Amino acid sequence: MLDKELIVLGKIVSVHGLQGAVKVYSFTDPIENILTYKEWILRKADEKFTVKLERGRLQGKVLVAQLKNLTDREEARKLADYEICIPFDRLPVLESSEYYWHQLVGLKVINLQEQLLGNIDHLLETGANDVLVVKPTAESIDDKERLLPYTDQCVLSIDLNVREVKVDWDAEF
Repeated sequence: MLDKELIVLGKIVSVHGLQGAVKVYSFTDPIENILTYKEWILRKADEKFTVKLERGRLQGKVLVAQLKNLTDREEARKLADYEICIPFDRLPVLESSEYYWHQLVGLKVINLQEQLLGNIDHLLETGANDVLVVKPTAESIDDKERLLPYTDQCVLSIDLNVREVKVDWDAEF
């Protein structure tokens, strides 16, 4: 299982209590969705290993997780800064017009005038809508970084096979 494409769902940030529980920062939405995955692959640099989630809970704004066979606070402390991953194929299947953010990273962004604006570097979550952060490449029309709204008005089509996003966006913006 460790050889499949891994998706990062969160990170262990510190210990909690005296019985080996860990505090988790979750990238899922809602944050407690990370607790639905009962087997995690922990990764830090080149090290990877599998752990089983025994139980977890939301405590205020923090997630607390107890891993199977981990009852020592000092052993739990060693897991700080490990990413919590799962194989990509364990994620829920999306509708045909929906995408996971990691699928969009690296895609070329081309406007209606067929100008290459750059590649998607990452996405930002804002109150109104998500934002595509488009960084220039050697082949882009200029060296501008652009923040494009991830809305139906701006993003016209996404083709994962061609690795391209078509947008309605003026290069002068």
